[in-house]
Amino acid sequence: MNYSRNIADEFKRFFRSGSTLSILILINILVWVLTKVAYVIFFLYNHPDSSFADSWILHYFALPANPGDLSSRPWTLVTYMFLHLEFWHILFNLLWLYWFGRIFLEYLNSRQLLITYIAGGLAGGLLYIITFNIFPVFHSAILNSLALGASASIMAIVTAISFYVPNYSIQLLFIGRIRIIYLAIVLFIFDFIAIPGGNAGGHIAHIGGAFFGYFTSLYFRKTRYSYSIGVFSTLFKKISGAFKPKFKNSASSPYYGRPKTDEDYYAEKNLNQKRIDNILEKISRGGYESLTKEEKELLFRSSGKNK
Repeated sequence: MNYSRNIADEFKRFFRSGSTLSILILINILVWVLTKVAYVIFFLYNHPDSSFADSWILHYFALPANPGDLSSRPWTLVTYMFLHLEFWHILFNLLWLYWFGRIFLEYLNSRQLLITYIAGGLAGGLLYIITFNIFPVFHSAILNSLALGASASIMAIVTAISFYVPNYSIQLLFIGRIRIIYLAIVLFIFDFIAIPGGNAGGHIAHIGGAFFGYFTSLYFRKTRYSYSIGVFSTLFKKISGAFKPKFKNSASSPYYGRPKTDEDYYAEKNLNQKRIDNILEKISRGGYESLTKEEKELLFRSSGKNK
């Protein structure tokens, strides 16, 4: 009983936080609820056949493979990645989004999560359209083929964080602990070999999202290391400059107070260096956005920059 209450309290805190992850999940839920409201409205207006509501919703909000239909409904490139009709479809997608979104935010920030979700969905949708228009096997299905669901966006998030922190492991039922990078690779292989077996468009969109997530992880790692290298370079210049002789006019720059001893100077210098090292380590773990205001100010001062 207490366990159930703890889970409920955790979800309440999560959705009240107003984080990007909680907003993405809420948007998906809201769109699904609106589709169910649409079913009721169509029923009340004497369209009891649910296929009529399905065809209307899919026509205006799902992503068509036919470029001609896409040109008349370009907004579907975005709406499709929030659209679900079946309960089990949205349930499993949002569970994956919640689990891996939480891991993502342990190391990267909300802005990067939003970019990965939207751009990953776009990449998956575009690969789906391109593939259906290139390969002959899909030519007979182009006019009626539609894509929907957040799976491509979620695959982008799963792949991005799996390759960003490949040693991160999770506990799986009946399997035990496994590194998430192995899980991402297995999902990619499954989507690839499942293309001929049905729902080819969905599996192709997943692959597009996974490719985007992989290259996104490389970019995130590169920018993280580039930032750290830049800071180290600036600090090295500052430290080496401290040993260069400086000539000041003592008459124009009087000094008041007791001068520091060599022991005091090097103790203060070592303390500052330790603080900088701790900040750089924090950046490598959680990104620049994880720093406090005071830590950012100290980092910029030490880098010779003005805030």
